[in-house]
Amino acid sequence: MNSEEHILVTGATGFLGMQLVRELLEQRPNATLALLIRDRGGQSGRQRADSFIPSADRSRVHVLSGDVSQPGCGLETERYRRLQAETTRVVHSAATVRFDHSLDEARSINVEGTRHILDFAGGARQLRSFAYVGTAYVAGERSDLVREDELNVGQTYRNTYEQTKAEAEALVRSRLGSIPGVILRPSIIVGDSRTGVTSSFKMMYWPLKIYARRLWRTVPGYPDAVLDIVPVDFVAKTVAGLLFDEDALSSTVHLCAGPRGSATIDKVAHRAMQYFNGLEPRYVDPKFFFAVLRPLLFATLWGRKRRVLRDGRAYRDYFTMRMQFDTSNAERLLKPAGVSPPPVLDYLDRLFHYCVASDWGRKPVSAL
Repeated sequence: MNSEEHILVTGATGFLGMQLVRELLEQRPNATLALLIRDRGGQSGRQRADSFIPSADRSRVHVLSGDVSQPGCGLETERYRRLQAETTRVVHSAATVRFDHSLDEARSINVEGTRHILDFAGGARQLRSFAYVGTAYVAGERSDLVREDELNVGQTYRNTYEQTKAEAEALVRSRLGSIPGVILRPSIIVGDSRTGVTSSFKMMYWPLKIYARRLWRTVPGYPDAVLDIVPVDFVAKTVAGLLFDEDALSSTVHLCAGPRGSATIDKVAHRAMQYFNGLEPRYVDPKFFFAVLRPLLFATLWGRKRRVLRDGRAYRDYFTMRMQFDTSNAERLLKPAGVSPPPVLDYLDRLFHYCVASDWGRKPVSAL
């Protein structure tokens, strides 16, 4: 078999994607990467890539201006066919992670984009593996132990992101008989476990920020709600490794903290209280809060606190989750390499420190 590796990566400009590209370049020094990147904001795909690819590695990286949501990934026919003939592995991580897209908007990117990449992979004659980066939250509103081999069990979804990622995963599963692939499901991805560095201050960072700034301490949720987060360095390293693991093919892998490593909202809030020297968080039944308290507060509050009420709606369901993610398959595959996700409480302070040092992403941090 030809040992040369030509890896196509989608979603390279995302928070995980940038780290994944660097990880692949480090792990596979003889591999060539092709990055499918949209031109955006007056910048070409190449210019966007140069902002995060080390200059020493740029000769191994080919950037293609394209869009997974378009037929043929937005590439000219001849370029598409040439790329298909060269590609040996594919990592598909491109997706919209917005919760407020309409169902049609989310499907055009998450489902149709996945369909287009699967069609590409199906015609790649040298393909050795296809890694689909999904999300553990295809579990929707389940409240039990979610196993890696489960997908549709009658659950409902909190938003169009969860629903369309579940639909996209179902599409990938339907092609695994003809494409050598693995489905990877990270939970909530946060900053680097060693440095706390992040370029994305969404999800758990938003409630942390308003708490740290003394704007809000009322939590419309349950103290025993489960927070399963994983650091970006763990996810990138694991995706890059499993892409080359034949034992992973045709399986689904939870890249999650799991029952042993996750933490409750109360434990995370208590650690934040200690770090930021804040007041004790107050828990309010979420149904009562959103049905009664929020409308009253929204009518009487102004300025920053009213913006908190407005912006917080997108995150409200994530303070009430009690489901856990089984990681049996992940442990089977990762244990031989000595890889495992760090427990959430082990690196929280490093995440907090970076938030403060960077003023929540508003200023650069030279070193930590």
